[in-house]
Amino acid sequence: MPSATDVITDLKTAAYTVPTDSLESDGTLQWSSTTMVLVEVEAMGTKGIGYTYADASLTYFIQKTLKQHVVGQNPLDIPGLWEAMLVAIRNEGSCGMAMMAASAVDNALWDLKAKILDLPLAKLLGAAKSEALLYGSGGFTSYTIEKLQQQLGGWADKGFQHVKMKIGRDAQADVERVKAARESIGDDVQLFVDANGAYDAKTAIKQAHSFAEEGVTWFEEPVTSDDLIGLYFIREHVPPAIQVAAGEYGYNISYFNQMLQQQAVDVLQADATRCGGITGFLKAGYLCEAHHLPFSFHCAPALHLHPCLALQNFYIGEYFYDHARIENMFFDGVQQPQNGRFTPDLSRPGLGLEFKHQDAAKYKVN
Repeated sequence: MPSATDVITDLKTAAYTVPTDSLESDGTLQWSSTTMVLVEVEAMGTKGIGYTYADASLTYFIQKTLKQHVVGQNPLDIPGLWEAMLVAIRNEGSCGMAMMAASAVDNALWDLKAKILDLPLAKLLGAAKSEALLYGSGGFTSYTIEKLQQQLGGWADKGFQHVKMKIGRDAQADVERVKAARESIGDDVQLFVDANGAYDAKTAIKQAHSFAEEGVTWFEEPVTSDDLIGLYFIREHVPPAIQVAAGEYGYNISYFNQMLQQQAVDVLQADATRCGGITGFLKAGYLCEAHHLPFSFHCAPALHLHPCLALQNFYIGEYFYDHARIENMFFDGVQQPQNGRFTPDLSRPGLGLEFKHQDAAKYKVN
């Protein structure tokens, strides 16, 4: 049994809602704010932080359902803590908001463990890579052509070799928007598109052939990611230069396994704020490696920087505009992309992040 001095002594939660700087939309959803749910765990005089992007009600669920399985336990035994949380959410299901709650806690546990050991998380996990390739991600369907070109072209000017835009509201308008995006980034930057499941399979294939004429090389969620047969069908019929990507809504290892067994994607995505935290993210990455496919992280770039470097088959990560904006507002230690790449600060332990409570206070949800 752990002694009273080497156990987790507290777990705190809070939620912060930040308005977007303009109305945003993708192929299926529209929003005007983003909420971060923060978890802080403490042990041995050290505090670890983790988070997810979800409804503020998650703070109550974490306190009521998960805290009791974490406080009083050894902070180094993350596999056991992770399993205890999954057992605790059995009746809620290992998906959706329950899994996002467990994800936020797991992320905080990894940060805590690395800080206790005074190691950057990339070194604790063991680094396979020294830097992470990124794609600039935004280009919302609510943007005017001028704003779309300004954002994507701005990333290209800063050295990003890959940028992604949202599509899916209007198929014909999407073709024109893709052409405008290509004009703004030039011929040497790879252009990705993300439909967020807005198309049906036949429309997606037709669109892919039009997009290929503009050099699009990545088609994310052309249909809903629940339609694994549809994703496979699309993969078989799009131009060879286009990679089909999905997985951001994967919450557990069984889903990722089904996606890979179905041969539904060319690139598997996972999100540590949803899929069981860094523990689940690494599991998904290893599973993807077994299928000899490239792996990508979805959103929350500051959170994913260290764990993605531990994966041999990591390919590229999403520098999502909304989350990068919030992470720069709320944390000290956020690394800035250089020529479209992320490099961790190995002089800082854990995730390398410290939460700025005072700066975030005005966004706190009561």
